[in-house]
Amino acid sequence: MRPLVGLIMGSKSDWPTMEHAANMLEKLGVTYETKVVSAHRTPDLLFDYAKTASDRGLKVIIAGAGGAAHLPGMVASQTSLPVLGVPVQSKALNGLDSLLSIVQMPGGIAVGTLAIGNAGATNAGLLAAQIIGTSDKVVRKAVDEFRATQTQTILNNPDPKEQ
Repeated sequence: MRPLVGLIMGSKSDWPTMEHAANMLEKLGVTYETKVVSAHRTPDLLFDYAKTASDRGLKVIIAGAGGAAHLPGMVASQTSLPVLGVPVQSKALNGLDSLLSIVQMPGGIAVGTLAIGNAGATNAGLLAAQIIGTSDKVVRKAVDEFRATQTQTILNNPDPKEQ
């Protein structure tokens, strides 16, 4: 099956964070591809990846980056597909630098920005599935079932003192 989501990151070292997006996509039955695409070290690859994404069947791109974190914005500048940015937690500023680099896009180039780190990557996978679910009933059903399971887990365990 052709991948519906492009899961890209600026460096291989971003995988421990971005793996959370992959896990969510797998849980929801959404096909995806993974690739290291650096905005600074491989700009020609970045432009080619973004410009051909739609023709290759992708519906959403999740781009994770740390530090200067230009990857999501640069990808968004080259495609009309939805781009979800995941700020990878950095050592220097604990991911705040990544968050600010991704969220501060100029008007006219949209990047949906998620939380810093693992939670952001998890939610990027979920949000990508929700976007795909607007036109794919199977994926929408998987998202609905995931959310129902989350709700039931809380309802089944309301007392925080009990294990």
